[in-house]
Amino acid sequence: MGVAKRYSGPIDCVRQTVRSHGVRGLYRGLSVLLYGSIPKSAVRFGAFEEFKRHSLSPDGTLSGGRKFLCGLGAGICEAIFVVTPMETIKVKFINDQTSANPHYRGFGHGVRCIAKEFGIGGLYKGVTPTIMKQGTNQAIRFFVMESLKDQYRHYRGDQISGLPVPKLLTGVFGIVAGAASVYGNTPLDVIKTRMQGLDSHKYKNTLHCAYKIWREEGPFAFYKGTVPRLGRVCLDVCISFMIYDSVMEASQKMLNKK
Repeated sequence: MGVAKRYSGPIDCVRQTVRSHGVRGLYRGLSVLLYGSIPKSAVRFGAFEEFKRHSLSPDGTLSGGRKFLCGLGAGICEAIFVVTPMETIKVKFINDQTSANPHYRGFGHGVRCIAKEFGIGGLYKGVTPTIMKQGTNQAIRFFVMESLKDQYRHYRGDQISGLPVPKLLTGVFGIVAGAASVYGNTPLDVIKTRMQGLDSHKYKNTLHCAYKIWREEGPFAFYKGTVPRLGRVCLDVCISFMIYDSVMEASQKMLNKK
C-alpha cells in the first residue's frame, strides 16, 4: 500500500507552505543551513585540496581516477565531521517547524532538545547513507568539474597545468557537475533523509530503509524531489565553485606578493 502524497509537485508544495505558514515558511530551517554551510564547505574544499596535493603526478596533473577518489575522500570527510550531525538537526528541525504544533522555539533550543532526546549517537543516525551520499556526491562533482577545466585548458593550449579558468565558465561547469551529482545519487539522498527524519525509528538500518521504500512506495520513490533538488543543487554548486576559485586565486596572489 502506498503512502498518501502530501504535495502534488514543487509548485503545490510552495503554495501549501505559503498558505499555512506565510512567505516566511519558505525560509524555515534557514538558520540551520547557514550554521552548517561554512564548516561543510571548509572541510570539503580543504580535504579535496589536501588529497589532491598528495595525488598529483610529477607533471602536476591529476588522472581521472584520482580526481574521483579525491572528491570521494572530501565527501567522506564532510559527511563525518559536519554533514551527518547538521543534517540530522536540520531535518528534525524543519519537520518540527512545519508541523501543526512546533516544539522548538529556535535553532539553539532545537539543538538542545534534539541532543537531549536522541543523544550524541542520535545525531549520527544515518551516518552510513550520509557517507555514501556525500562521498559519491563530491566524487561526481569534483571529477566533472576538474575534467571540464582540464578539457578547457587543453583547448586553450595551456602549457602549464592548473591555470585559472574564467569565472563565468567555472559557473557553467558547476551547473553541469551539479546536475550530474543529482541524477547520480538522489536515491541515496532520499534514504538519508528518511533515516534522519522524525520517523527514523521505523527503520532498522540503511538497507531496511531502502527495502521499505521500494516495497511500500515503488522504485520511483527514490527519485522524489529530483526537480526542485536539481535547481537548488545546480545553483549551489555553480556559486560554490565560483567563490572557491576566486578565493584561491586571491590567496595565491597574496602569497606571491610576499
